[in-house]
Amino acid sequence: MNVKEYATEQIRNIVVVGHNGTGKTSLTEAMLFVSGAITRLGKVDEGTTTTDFDPDEIKRKITINATLAPCDWKKTKINIIDTPGYADFIGEVKGSMRVADTALVVINASSGVEVETEKVWAYADEYAIPRIAFITKMDRERADFFSAIHSISETFKMNTVPISLPIGKEQGFRGVINLLKMKAELNENGKIKEAEIPADLMVQAQEYKEKLIEAAAEADDELTMKYLDGQALTPEEIQKGLVIGIRQRKFIPVLCGAAVQTTGVATLLDFIVDYLPSPAEMPPVKGINPESKKEEERPCKSDAPLCAFVYKTIVDPFAGRLSFIRVYSGILKSDSIVYNVNKGKDEKIANLFWVMGKQHAVVHKVVAGDIAACSKLAVTTTSDTFADREHPIMLPATKFPDPVIMMAIEAKTQGDEEKISNAIHRLTEEDQTLSVRRDTETRQTIISGMGDLHLNIVLDRMKTKFGVDAELTPPKIAYRETIRTKAEAQGKYKRQSGGRGQYGDVWLRLEPLPRGKGYEFVNEIFGGVVPSKYIPSVEKGLQEALQKGVLSGSPVTDLRITLYDGSYHEVDSSDMAFKIAASIGFKKAMELAKPVILEPIVEVEVTVPEQYMGDIIGDINAKRGQIMGVDSKNGKQVIKALVPLAEMSRYAIDLRSIARGRGSYTMKFSHYQETPPEVSQKIIAARKPEAAEEEET
Repeated sequence: MNVKEYATEQIRNIVVVGHNGTGKTSLTEAMLFVSGAITRLGKVDEGTTTTDFDPDEIKRKITINATLAPCDWKKTKINIIDTPGYADFIGEVKGSMRVADTALVVINASSGVEVETEKVWAYADEYAIPRIAFITKMDRERADFFSAIHSISETFKMNTVPISLPIGKEQGFRGVINLLKMKAELNENGKIKEAEIPADLMVQAQEYKEKLIEAAAEADDELTMKYLDGQALTPEEIQKGLVIGIRQRKFIPVLCGAAVQTTGVATLLDFIVDYLPSPAEMPPVKGINPESKKEEERPCKSDAPLCAFVYKTIVDPFAGRLSFIRVYSGILKSDSIVYNVNKGKDEKIANLFWVMGKQHAVVHKVVAGDIAACSKLAVTTTSDTFADREHPIMLPATKFPDPVIMMAIEAKTQGDEEKISNAIHRLTEEDQTLSVRRDTETRQTIISGMGDLHLNIVLDRMKTKFGVDAELTPPKIAYRETIRTKAEAQGKYKRQSGGRGQYGDVWLRLEPLPRGKGYEFVNEIFGGVVPSKYIPSVEKGLQEALQKGVLSGSPVTDLRITLYDGSYHEVDSSDMAFKIAASIGFKKAMELAKPVILEPIVEVEVTVPEQYMGDIIGDINAKRGQIMGVDSKNGKQVIKALVPLAEMSRYAIDLRSIARGRGSYTMKFSHYQETPPEVSQKIIAARKPEAAEEEET
């Protein structure tokens, strides 16, 4: 990797985004090859691309990690961040878009705008960054440049401005017309050459050049007046208008090509350098001064106080932690001490690197606007801000999407539980959409992520990186038991085995309480039939018995237990005897009180386009859900429902299938309610083997 010094104005930060399979990695590879950053054009199918170097990416032939790969074009450093297209790895996209200045949206010429493209477009709106579109795979079957452009306009309700036009399509695709230069970029026997525009396409090229000039003129008042007066705009004025329009997101510039042929890539690189904003041209970054608690700004200048943001972390069990950093202001230097504002501690910056895929090149400083990496930071994690102690500023943390699927994880080999815990902890450091918790009630470790593929890759990484085999199972549901009617029973424990015996005798009354009231203990003993010193033991026995109901072995709730009678023995009675007697009496009374199983119910809000609303409601009804209402928000339908938690374990996958990936949902615990008899029977049947095993032990 060639290391040179660049000023802030000579840097472009581009995040490559789009639906899976659109060709983002191939386009990134082509940009690296055409610019001379690499000498051999890698291929996704062969596992030889620069940015898909992870073993899981090579095996599955998909992008999993957002990967940085800089190149030099026309004395400008272009930091390219290649991102995944699968919804399971959307956190990688959002984290990368946070530090980019422009989004390069890649669209398949035969498919047009697809669902993940819509999602990343919304993220670009959230971060208010410009975007350009590149319609790729023009050499593939059913490729249609103008249909793809139409899908962009229709989906995002924005004006599209072609910067390049295709010459031919499908197998006949052989180049592009650069409307800015009014020249052709032709692929002749695998070599890209500049040529004159074919005569049969000149009229079309002139027509679209006029539309380009019109878009440039509309972006600036002075240019608008000149254009309306019938005066021709100079090339410099056209550039000025396009630059303004792109910055202000007044239209979408669209280019095209075929990445595997590298056709149209030189035109794209030219456009990135000449028309897209450098970090110096972006608005100042905003953050909070932790001392004054007021908002402050940092302009992207190297002579301003330091402000740098850690947007991504990679954890390797051998190489340690690698932190990726965008410098927003000031200069970050190796062998320096910086202040980690989030942690309130100094951090030693030992080595800084430019990173291209898996290659690292040592650099001694990183100027404002540039992106680099630093190894083995002591206290720093993702979303931390570095600053000068004298001029502290804390940038807002990246808000990553919430996990949508939960599974229980356990070791395949007994004794590997600690290894699993350590591995997950390390993986959650680098993956902000992965979370883990211990469910003390079900005694399971619950891992949450963005989908099946996401969690399966986590398992693969645990094995390859940390040497531990694990498996996923559906998480157990935390059921409860309660009673429907009042019941009374005696609990008597009497043992005589020579010498002092054991004797405890209680009478208990069980009564149902309203849902959510928990457990009450009432002592109605009079006359000392159960001595007061044994009452705490009775209550302790009941509390232990409440942990396992008689139907499913689940905790018992929403009932009042009254101790109203009993007897004792002067010699043989003891705390232990009354504790056991209470447990016996509780189980007898519970069986007489018409016990039932309660299941957790969650509040669910599903947001989908209107055309999927009927299917979503039908699916919720099939899941024993109850529709509570439907609202409209931002052009979509928000369906509110109460659904049993047991029916929601794989809802992320169901929703993705029904709504073609265009839906989202949230859920939170609402309450417990009685399960239908047929559901209760299944729960009890599932509990039988576990209960039998407990009896044996």
